[in-house]
Amino acid sequence: MAPFASKSFSATLPNSLAAKYRNALQKHPFLLFGLPFLTTIVAGSFMLTPATALRYERHDRKNQQITHEQAMGLGQDRRKVNMKDEFYRLQAKDLENWEQRRVKRLPGEIDGILE
Repeated sequence: MAPFASKSFSATLPNSLAAKYRNALQKHPFLLFGLPFLTTIVAGSFMLTPATALRYERHDRKNQQITHEQAMGLGQDRRKVNMKDEFYRLQAKDLENWEQRRVKRLPGEIDGILE
């Protein structure tokens, strides 16, 4: 006799509930396996829909759309910007005479000077 005898599942437990289900499953596979599977998938979809909606509602509450002025932190008392006025204001500045200066580095920070 071989050390691992090949016995079918129904032969080992002929009167158990599992053996009866396995025999019935061979006769009606969709009714006993496919239909419960599809029912579980559809029911799970309907059960998870409110949870998913709640998730997106919370996300929307966190990320509300704000105006550009609110994003910049400007109040109502700020002056309005006129492009012509800004152009003339910049034109009045002397942009030709300037001096290049290095930014002071923090202690221990690499400043990029090669020696």
